[in-house]
Amino acid sequence: MNVRDKAIVKDLERFRCLTRDDVAELHFSNVKNPVTQANMVLKRLRRDDVITCATDRRKYIYFPVPGIKKDSAKIGHFLAIVDFYKQIRKVEVPRVFEVEPKVGGKGRPEPDIFCIWKGAPWFVEIQRSQFSDKVMQEKMNRYEQYYLSGEWEREPWQPAGKKIFPYLWIVPINSGYYKSKTSFKVFQDNVEGMKKKLGIDS
Repeated sequence: MNVRDKAIVKDLERFRCLTRDDVAELHFSNVKNPVTQANMVLKRLRRDDVITCATDRRKYIYFPVPGIKKDSAKIGHFLAIVDFYKQIRKVEVPRVFEVEPKVGGKGRPEPDIFCIWKGAPWFVEIQRSQFSDKVMQEKMNRYEQYYLSGEWEREPWQPAGKKIFPYLWIVPINSGYYKSKTSFKVFQDNVEGMKKKLGIDS
């Protein structure tokens, strides 16, 4: 495999799955015909059993080998995470972008994303549907307990001399807004809304 092949497989492992258009945008945006080139490479990687594909949808979905099941109920969720990544990288490529990172042990938060973007650490919750107030409050309580534990101060990404608790960014795709008193900053907005809040023009 060449360098680009390895980068595609690495992204499939990171995001769990990608559509052909995702691969074209992320890895072939610098060529004349991104979709055509992506199709050729993906076909070759499938032929070599490096990746696999779900063909029962209008848009094929590609997976690493081994990977999640082709009929996993979380495919839509992972694709929403990819879409979020593609949006924020147009502003600035995140220095770190982890999907479903492990944050401590039992009772700790379960963010969809941890990233370092625009010079700041972020926990991101991608909400594709509206959660009940009870479920959302339980999520907030986990973040609050993690904040109070101080465990986050020992994370390897922490800058020297200053400990920063990540901002929590709830991305409302089809969700409501939640009010919860926390010891840390919480944002609830889509990417375009956050760009305005942060004063980002591009």
